[in-house]
Amino acid sequence: MLEVRNLSVRYGKHLALDDVSVTVNTGEMVAILGANGAGKSSLLNAIGRRVQAASGTLLYRGQELSQLPQHLLVASGIALVPEGRGIFPRLSVEENLTLGSLPARDKRNTGQRRELVHAIFPKLAERRHQIAGTMSGGEQQMVAIGRALMSDPDLLLLDEPSLGLAPIVTQEVFAALARIRGNGLTIMLVEQNARATLALADRAYLLEAGRVTGSGTASDLRNDPAVVNAFLGGSAA
Repeated sequence: MLEVRNLSVRYGKHLALDDVSVTVNTGEMVAILGANGAGKSSLLNAIGRRVQAASGTLLYRGQELSQLPQHLLVASGIALVPEGRGIFPRLSVEENLTLGSLPARDKRNTGQRRELVHAIFPKLAERRHQIAGTMSGGEQQMVAIGRALMSDPDLLLLDEPSLGLAPIVTQEVFAALARIRGNGLTIMLVEQNARATLALADRAYLLEAGRVTGSGTASDLRNDPAVVNAFLGGSAA
């Protein structure tokens, strides 16, 4: 579904990504793991057309993404949940979800999509009239993911969904991601929480200083001593 070839991203003189290549197949959950500053968000933002690549190729279902106007990205089937969530804090939960609905993409009607989102995130149904900005960080993350799902995407891009969340809330978010994955949606997940991510993903790429330094199935990486020491706190997964 997605092929990234030899991608480089620069911010002025700083090379954030250097010749990165990754693939995501239909129905997979693929994780991008790495520390702060590794280039994970730059990779996702380049795919989501939020930053301009310096070089390389981005193919989505064989189409070069650089030729696709950014405002048509969602219509093509790609939904990005950026770091920081990007919800509308002065609007209600229900209004945020409604703004995510895109009739051109909605294979099922908006009401059915909303029912699916409420099934994945029951709290959003309970608090549908609450102003989103008054919710906790974890609940706002649920709003952001739910809004993305309202467009009925084929590829969901998630940038650090557990960032800044308490451990118990992180568990809730990952449980919701498991339910989303169970519906067959293709997901590319950027995360620092390697342990939780490798328990859920099919495959993962390891990113360090803007370069891919390793890749493999999630099960293989969980049992790789070098990965355990570098990404999993030095203990067996």
